[in-house]
Amino acid sequence: MTLTTPATSPAGEGRRTGLGLRADVRNLSLLGVLAVLIAVGGLTRPAEFLATSNLQLVLTQASVIGVVTVGMTFVITSGGIDLSVGAIVALASVWATTLATQEFGFAGILFTAVVVGLGCGLVNGVLVAYGGMVPFIATLAMLASARGLALQITDGKTQIVTVPSVLDLGVPDAYVLGVPPLVLVFAAVTAAGWLLLNRTTFGRRTIAVGGNPEAARLAGIDVRRQRLLLYLLSGLCCGIAAFLLVVLAGSGQNTNGNLYELDAIAAAIIGGTLLSGGRGTIVGSVLGVLVFTTITNIFALNNLQSDVQQIAKGAIIVAAVLVQRRTVRGGDT
Repeated sequence: MTLTTPATSPAGEGRRTGLGLRADVRNLSLLGVLAVLIAVGGLTRPAEFLATSNLQLVLTQASVIGVVTVGMTFVITSGGIDLSVGAIVALASVWATTLATQEFGFAGILFTAVVVGLGCGLVNGVLVAYGGMVPFIATLAMLASARGLALQITDGKTQIVTVPSVLDLGVPDAYVLGVPPLVLVFAAVTAAGWLLLNRTTFGRRTIAVGGNPEAARLAGIDVRRQRLLLYLLSGLCCGIAAFLLVVLAGSGQNTNGNLYELDAIAAAIIGGTLLSGGRGTIVGSVLGVLVFTTITNIFALNNLQSDVQQIAKGAIIVAAVLVQRRTVRGGDT
């Protein structure tokens, strides 16, 4: 008697093809939304919005939260959640900008930011994977702890960066063919994330764990180890984002990364990553980041209230979740 798996059976192939087509349609829809937003910005504030400096600013601002979102996409795809990313960015940025750290120059700041991010990710991963804690609770505890430690380090004060090699990355002279270095880092992280999720065993295991942890365990996947590695990856992305934020702001503050967790989750969801796990898309998450960043920029240029901006974002999130539910139900039929 021969057994066929969904991956090799005609039904399985049909389902995978259907998911691929829906992903393409979703990405094209996001590109359409982005095009509409660009048209709105161009019509309402043509001189300001379409200026090269403003477009560079939009991409630069998207880079910081975009790197965080790449890590968040992996965690959500595995069926988890990370509410601590914003606090980790804050902690990593202030720890990397202390006077003691800045004495080691560029390398010291970058190394500290990455190590702090990895350390926080390690704690989250151990608590979730080996401590048996619900991801929501474990990362919520990290959120509170990291924010508190960041405040304690800074004593509520802004820590100014005095290392020229770090500050120089944010000036126009450092741009490569008109592209800010931060955007290049974001592009590199995005490409690495896409390859990792779509072309490696690690990515397949992540999707398997998110789809059905017990089935993944029976298939020989070390589910606990995989979850630990995923939170480490999220922490690494937070460390990189913290360094980018230090370059962008030229300082470290305990308020850095405020609400990053919500923005990253929202961008991943509207991009097509399934909140319950089992499906994730790096391309969609990046498009989600660009949509939200463009909305923020348009609202700022038109001097619109931030509360209206938040309402617009909330409406987009609700719409995206409703579309997800319809898509999942369609895939189950």
